[in-house]
Order: sequence, then C-alpha cells, then structure tokens
Amino acid sequence: MSQSHLRALFLASLVCVGVSAPAAAAESRVNLYNWFGLIAPETPKQFEQKTGTKMHVDAFDSAEIMQSKVMAARTGYDVVVATSNVLPSLIQAGVLAPLDRKQLSNFAHIDPEMLALLSANDPGNRYAIPYLWGTTGIGYDVDKVKAALGDNAPVDSWDLIFKEENISKLKSCGVAMLDSPSEIISIALHYLGLPSNSQNPEDYQKAQALLLKIRPYVLYFDSSRTDADFADGNICVVVGWASGALTAQAINEKNNTGRKIAYSLPREGALVWSENFVLLKDAPHAKEGLAFINYMLEPDVIAKSSNHTLYPNANKDATELVERKLRDNPWIYPSKQTIATLVPLEPLPLKLERIRTRVWTKVKSGT
Repeated sequence: MSQSHLRALFLASLVCVGVSAPAAAAESRVNLYNWFGLIAPETPKQFEQKTGTKMHVDAFDSAEIMQSKVMAARTGYDVVVATSNVLPSLIQAGVLAPLDRKQLSNFAHIDPEMLALLSANDPGNRYAIPYLWGTTGIGYDVDKVKAALGDNAPVDSWDLIFKEENISKLKSCGVAMLDSPSEIISIALHYLGLPSNSQNPEDYQKAQALLLKIRPYVLYFDSSRTDADFADGNICVVVGWASGALTAQAINEKNNTGRKIAYSLPREGALVWSENFVLLKDAPHAKEGLAFINYMLEPDVIAKSSNHTLYPNANKDATELVERKLRDNPWIYPSKQTIATLVPLEPLPLKLERIRTRVWTKVKSGT
C-alpha cells in the first residue's frame, strides 16, 4: 500500500475524524484502528449520524506497528484493519474474535472470489472481512520503456524486470522497487517457478541470486518515494501498486506533460493482497464493532472509500457505484481471467521470516 498517498489522504480525513484516546467501554462507541486515510473522510461521521454510535479513529502507517500493538492486547480498539498476510499471526495469537455472521446482514454483498483469495490466510473466512484490495505489478512510462527496449518490450511479463538484458537498458531512466521483502521476494520466487511462500530455505537463496543479479540496475528500494518519483518522471519503471500508477497517470494528464503511464499485471501472475476488517477478542464495544463492519459492507458506503483511496473493494454489489474511471480501469478492477492468475500474499513461519529478512538485507546492500 502506498504510504505517501495514504498519509495525504489521512491529513484530509482529520477534518472529519477526531483523534483522541479511546473512550470507556460503557459508552455507545466504536474505536477503529486503520491505515492512514484508508477510509472516505465522511464515512465515520455518517456512521455516527445513522446509528447514534460515536466513532473514534486512530491511524498507523506500518503493519508492524499495528501488529505489535494488537499483539500486546488491551488496546481499547474494537475493529482493526489488517493486511491479509498478517492475519495468520493474529489468529494464532488468539487476539481476534470469530465473526458472528448473524450480525452481518450485508455479508452477502462480498465477492466470493475475494473470500476465496482471503481464505489462504483466514481458513473458512472466520475472522476477517475483506475491505479494500490491490495488486503489486509493474508501473512504467510507455515512451521511455519503448525507447530503451523497442516496440516489443516485454511489459506484460516479469522478464522486463528479472532479465538482465532488459533491466540493464532501463537503468538510465530509473527503475525502483518497493521496500517490501514480503512482496518482492514472493514475486521473485513465483517468477522462478517456486512457491511464492516457499517453506524451503534453499529457495530463498535462489531468489537472492536472481535479485542480486539485477540489483546494479535498481535505483532504490523505498515504498515512500516511488509514487511521487514515478509521477514526476524521475523513474520510468516501478515494481509497485496499481494505485500509484493511476495517481501518476492522473497527475500527468492534469499537467498535460505528454507522458504516457501504464500498469501491467504480468502474465506469469502478479501479487494480490487485501486490507480486512477484524474484531479484537478484547474489544470493549464488540456489538458496535460488528455494526460498523456491517455498515461498511453496504455497497454505497464502501464505494465511497474506493473512490477516495483509488483501491478496489471486495463488494460485488458496489462496483456500479464506484466512479466509472476506476471501475472500468483494468489496473484497478482486473478481469476475472486476470484475477485467476494473481498470487495471494501469505505469511511465513518465524524461522523463514528471518531468512527472508537476511536475504532482503543482502539484496538492498547489493552484497
């Protein structure tokens, strides 16, 4: 998820959402812990007006920060937005409450395909409700890539990134990647024909070798810079999120720069992840928390968050309510055929997480 983009959204949302300490359990209230800006700014106030339940929102900008706080328990929060690959750790730790579907009358609006993807991290879909989702693919400047590689540049393949004869020619216009080992290493493993969440330590050495081979041609790894640099033309290719490419495209069209921005979900399979609502086991306002989750499943409500954040939602009945420029954009709402090729972001056991972290350290340093 694009942190620079979401920070800006969050600053705007503070106009509508007060940030203060969570209130006592006796009040009719719901406390939400969410990514910066990952909700339409008017939604909390509209929930209050409709239900009479006061709403408090706190924000985080790192899944690690969220996870450490939730794991410590007694946060005072009721509902938390958790990325799909974090769910297994939270479930195993016993900090989440199973969701009572009898209290979720809007559950039927959820796209079954999104539930199926999420089940890789939440078996049986017992603890999480998919909210917004996105993909990690390749954003690129059409003309600059064409100038470097010709008309037949493999923009529909990870070959663009992982074949040295391609990426070496793109170095002059700038290639950047997210600073995200869970995403980049998973993509590298998948490209090599290995499980994206491999349990074999030797596979991570193969991914490391692949990434080190192309490392000299990568300008930087930084999740906070890619969106702005791509929009400004400081880089011509980025392994990043669809929303970043869409933002860059909109900025260039508005400024009439003539730059053509595109986004590719490679044919080998891109990465898919989701942000999900979960209810904490020690939620002080569990009833209100479930009511809020159910409210967010109303098609007209969740569509507002998609329009605000530029991320697709997991509500099959909300699509027609999403702005046409988003819902008709295959970068944001891929076809069913493309969705079938997507690879879910999954967690690893602690031992392998450590191996992946060591690999990432070596790749970033280039040693």
